[in-house]
Amino acid sequence: MDVASLRTEWKTHPAEYMFKVIPDEIGQGDDRLASIAETLAQMDEHNVRVGVIHMSDDRAEEALRRHADRFVAIRPVDPNKGMDAVRLIQREYDAGLLRGVSFFPSGQNPPVPINDKKAYPIYAKCIELDLPIFINVGVPGPRVPMMPQWVGHLDEVAYDLPELKVVMRHGAEPEEDLAVKLLLKWPNLYYSTSAFAPKYWPEAIIKFANSRGADKVLYGGYFPMGLELSRIFAEMDAVPFKDEVWGKFLYDNAAKLLKLPARG
Repeated sequence: MDVASLRTEWKTHPAEYMFKVIPDEIGQGDDRLASIAETLAQMDEHNVRVGVIHMSDDRAEEALRRHADRFVAIRPVDPNKGMDAVRLIQREYDAGLLRGVSFFPSGQNPPVPINDKKAYPIYAKCIELDLPIFINVGVPGPRVPMMPQWVGHLDEVAYDLPELKVVMRHGAEPEEDLAVKLLLKWPNLYYSTSAFAPKYWPEAIIKFANSRGADKVLYGGYFPMGLELSRIFAEMDAVPFKDEVWGKFLYDNAAKLLKLPARG
């Protein structure tokens, strides 16, 4: 089964058992402009200046074309596709569409471990174009093998390619403490809170952000795939970040990686 057919089978959320609110279908919708407008309305309601979207269908390109000041895109890639994946990154970068790349190691078919040399041409292209790569780490929500995403694999990648800017995402469970050790060790390693409601953000990550990691932890939601913005922002008030951490967490750290304008 190739990746395209795998994703076709995932017509509903591949980890729907973990979330109470999920869209009926992934990547579907009769009116793409209406879906973009609905997203913007949600962003405006919650004072979200810029949304990060995946270049996964034509709605993403439409959103970028119509609202370049409100959306930036990252490209999901499959190392199994070899140089085709590398050329896709270059093509969309040249078209002004990309600010980053993403990689779901356990979600490929076959899975590709973070430190698999098949991924290194993609990593090299990210270095060349100065694009961050967002990599899923830890136990995946979908029922696929977890070891390709073991957070410890990043130690080897960061050693081999110290210029590569990597953003860990989707938890790093159950080894958040190891994730913090690696964040301390490697200057170009970052952590995003994506796919977790604020009340579940790891204590180790919050402590790290409040101490030596204020510049290395960035906000990541999961709207609309599993978390509503209303829930995220309702729970965020209870997160015990220091006052000086919030601005970096919510905008500055991501802005630096994605080359967004500084806060005015």
